[in-house]
Amino acid sequence: MSGGYGVIFAVAAVATWAFTFAVRRLAVRIGAVVMPDERRVHAIPTPVGGGVAMYIGFLLAMLAASQMGQFKEVFASSSAPLGVVLGATVIFAVGLADDLRDMSAPAKLAGQVLAGSMLELLGVTMFFLQVPFAGFVALSPDMAPLATVLWVAIMANALNLIDGLDGLAAGIVALAAGSFFVYGDSLVRAGNVGPENVGPLLAVIACGVCIGFLPHNFHPARIFMGDAGSMLLGLLMAASTLVVVGQTDNEFSGKTFFFFAPVFIPFFILGVPILDTVFAIIRRAGRRGVAEADKEHLHHRLVRLGHGHRRSVLILWSWTAVLCGAVLYPTFTNKGNAVIPALVAGLGIGLYTLFHPGVRQRPVVGDEAAAPESPSAAVIPITDRKGAAS
Repeated sequence: MSGGYGVIFAVAAVATWAFTFAVRRLAVRIGAVVMPDERRVHAIPTPVGGGVAMYIGFLLAMLAASQMGQFKEVFASSSAPLGVVLGATVIFAVGLADDLRDMSAPAKLAGQVLAGSMLELLGVTMFFLQVPFAGFVALSPDMAPLATVLWVAIMANALNLIDGLDGLAAGIVALAAGSFFVYGDSLVRAGNVGPENVGPLLAVIACGVCIGFLPHNFHPARIFMGDAGSMLLGLLMAASTLVVVGQTDNEFSGKTFFFFAPVFIPFFILGVPILDTVFAIIRRAGRRGVAEADKEHLHHRLVRLGHGHRRSVLILWSWTAVLCGAVLYPTFTNKGNAVIPALVAGLGIGLYTLFHPGVRQRPVVGDEAAAPESPSAAVIPITDRKGAAS
């Protein structure tokens, strides 16, 4: 990671980490607390609103980048950074409102559409789609806005649905964003993406924000990111992937294996939450409705298998790392058989997931549930608010 990107990563991480302390105290004071219930896995009342600190970390990192010479071209030659800030503000506000007072699914979707529309209007849009066996397709002016808004909604909801165990969403996005930064930066260095592209910067900021939040959120979590945080991360990943893989038809170094369907690269990098989203939609559509929460996500199933809270999170982190490696390894080796190590690693994780001795033991209710971190954690006001766990 070059010096400039390292500085921005540090600003995002440190600012998010530091502001989370204040946000947690404020959440407790105003009663923004998630109470345990039958569909949530945490055992004690826990503050929600960590997305506020993440949003502050994002803004400070963008401000710092705008003052650095290395990123002068990013901010001077395009309206994309402004579009990302405005879109992030809209989707953060919608998520925060949902954290504090439940919003209907159509209202949340409307906010996501508005955020995606702001991105599209200010240049963060999808121009190209590569169809397998058919080459690149240039999207028409009518289709480009629809594809952009749809991509933002998919990413925002994918991250929102996967945010059901302590540290799960933050860890997955840290891995995904870090991997996508490596990919995007390699395209810039090779000249396939212009230096004015904001994608690598957004990816490194998303990674930094997650790393800064994880110390507060890993099990036992002392605060949840809420919808404000998960949807913000979804928008940042959507914007980053749009400007890197959705705005070029250049086949980087002729690596057909890697560029078979470049617009679908995010599906590999964010494979775990997107797969979980698809399963959740299919499952809910046949029962109570797509917007109705349940306890059948991948992470819930792993806990019921006997893996416990922390191990379930680590397993899903590992799957994400394998998916990221499967995409990145061929990029730097130019070897088509590079997928083999990823498949071997994936098989090992699968065997561990299914046959670990802990699977044979049913988890005790509240398995690995933490005792309160401090006396204040035990006396959080009993005022229920909607939480991030779905």
